[in-house]
Amino acid sequence: MKKLIKMLEVRAGIKQLNIDVKESDFVDHSGTFGDKKEINSEGNVEGLAADLKLNLGLKSFSEQESSFGRLKKEEVEVKELVNYSKNKHLNMTHPVIKQTREKPRAILGVLTERIMTSQPCPVTNKVRKRGNVGANMSVRVALSVKASMKQSGSTQTDSDVSLKIPEYTVIAFSLIELKVKCDGKFELCLFANNGGFEKVRSNYEIEEDGIMDLGGDYDINSPLNLNKELKKLSDHFQLLSVLPAATRSSLLQLLKTTMEDREAVSVLESVLDQMCDGETPDLGDLEESERETVQAIQDLVDQCVGKDEDEIRSSLLSAVHLIVSAMDGMTDEGLFVLGSCCSPPVLQALQILVQHVAAGSGETLSLRDAGLAVLTEEEVFGRTESLFGHSTVTLKREEDTLRTEMKDQPGYLPLVMSITVKGLASLGKI
Repeated sequence: MKKLIKMLEVRAGIKQLNIDVKESDFVDHSGTFGDKKEINSEGNVEGLAADLKLNLGLKSFSEQESSFGRLKKEEVEVKELVNYSKNKHLNMTHPVIKQTREKPRAILGVLTERIMTSQPCPVTNKVRKRGNVGANMSVRVALSVKASMKQSGSTQTDSDVSLKIPEYTVIAFSLIELKVKCDGKFELCLFANNGGFEKVRSNYEIEEDGIMDLGGDYDINSPLNLNKELKKLSDHFQLLSVLPAATRSSLLQLLKTTMEDREAVSVLESVLDQMCDGETPDLGDLEESERETVQAIQDLVDQCVGKDEDEIRSSLLSAVHLIVSAMDGMTDEGLFVLGSCCSPPVLQALQILVQHVAAGSGETLSLRDAGLAVLTEEEVFGRTESLFGHSTVTLKREEDTLRTEMKDQPGYLPLVMSITVKGLASLGKI
């Protein structure tokens, strides 16, 4: 046993975190791989003026030899790592961490396993190609004159490529992602795609898991006053609802497409967050489709404001960011279901339900009302019931009436679902 892994500037007081690493033989590897091909072709073309005979031949041979020799494996006992990392903190001023936080996709991880070479490893690739071509052509012309021509040729290609991999080269590894708090405290994510940084906005409000602390005084562990929280955001929804119909439709379609990919939602949230803070995000790490989405949103916002209306532009970006941030806070299942509920009539019905939940009156709703009539379709109601269920809100239907119930301690899920629905409904206003 030897101590190899030292997490990046992880400290508990003065003591640094060191974890025992187990080393073992993994596998002894060597192999030869070959491929041989031979092609022959012959053809004749006859015509009034000429006859042509063509012969083609091709032979190829390739062989690859590789020997990684005896591979070594080093691994950390994950249970030991979890125990050792409790109450430890990252140095958040470290340049690597500061630069990592600026990248939308970047996540810190701990190396838990690696497989590496224990000796120099030769890799040789040999290629041999042989080819020949031949042609006979006869031409008949007037006055019984006959001309003929023969032509042949061959080609040969040889190549030998050798590569030597040095010892102690890592050829495979495993990581555990870190979920890092603003104060440097972190958790190990035993499941993939759960790592990342807690985000801090410029007004010192904290985002938990990508969810904005909308009023600066909302505690996710306290009883939820949904109506109060939504009223704080009414200006954002109003601003979106008065945009030109074509702009609203385009924004709605962009967000609907984005929510089909959970990672794309998180990336867009991070980029918009930087833009709302007056920063210029680096789009170089984004996929082409993600860059196109960001650019499309910028273009749509710019079309709605004049050159000297920076304040309005900022408000529009904040309103769009509000929706995306709420989308990012929804469960994967809830976001998936919502993607199939983005037609304007369904969104208007969802908004009525959200307002009813927020009011907390406990009164029944009639599905005969024009705004809720779309919920009489079984498929639409099933999706709606699933969406609210993933947000800890229960829908109870009895014939043509409907009631909503929310848990006493629902957490933040009803809030982010309600924000998303009201934001999208503002864009899909009929």
